[in-house]
Amino acid sequence: MIDLSDLDRYGAAILPALLSPQQCADAIALWDAAPATFRKDVNMARHGYGRGHYRYFAYPLPDPITDLRERLYAALAPVANRWAEALGQPDIYPAAHADFLARGHLTGQDKATPLLLRYETGDWNALHQDVYGSHIFPLQAAILLSRPGEDFTGGEFILSEQRPRMQSRPEVVPLTQGDAVVFPVRERPVQGTRGIHRVQMRHGVSRLRSGTRFTLGIIFHDAAS
Repeated sequence: MIDLSDLDRYGAAILPALLSPQQCADAIALWDAAPATFRKDVNMARHGYGRGHYRYFAYPLPDPITDLRERLYAALAPVANRWAEALGQPDIYPAAHADFLARGHLTGQDKATPLLLRYETGDWNALHQDVYGSHIFPLQAAILLSRPGEDFTGGEFILSEQRPRMQSRPEVVPLTQGDAVVFPVRERPVQGTRGIHRVQMRHGVSRLRSGTRFTLGIIFHDAAS
């Protein structure tokens, strides 16, 4: 059973050992797969996103990634619906991921968003949000594929929470190989003294001090471009 209680408390929940070491190695090996596996390669420094590279998968996704995306979506949809209700949003997220994607395709969001990220020594990822269009699923996941302390050092996963009329709160999420972190795409509901308010969230990765770090990103909505 997936424990998502820390999502409400801190804005992030760790799913320990979601992937086995072999599954992590298989995912890393996709980096050098045939070009048709990916639809886009991004040099982060060129766009001011930080330093490093990432590649968006193309449809059809590799079967293990499709399966993982569908299973995680099914577990997260109840949380997404509860958050939507708390924030007074009309969105009701269907139980099946295919049904959610079909809605986005009607708005022109039909390009795959799962991605592989590779960081080398000195690389980092600026605090950001993965929105991609108006049709958004409010949660996403990142799975660490490399071994901290062995394959790389540094490169911590970081969240920033912008609280109303207050300074931002940082959250460093400790991950080991195969762990996933689930976190908000853009915002989350937080209970305050005067009711529920929206809290803006951003995520990134601190500077890699040595080695190579691979991450699998699972975003549940598609992109328009």
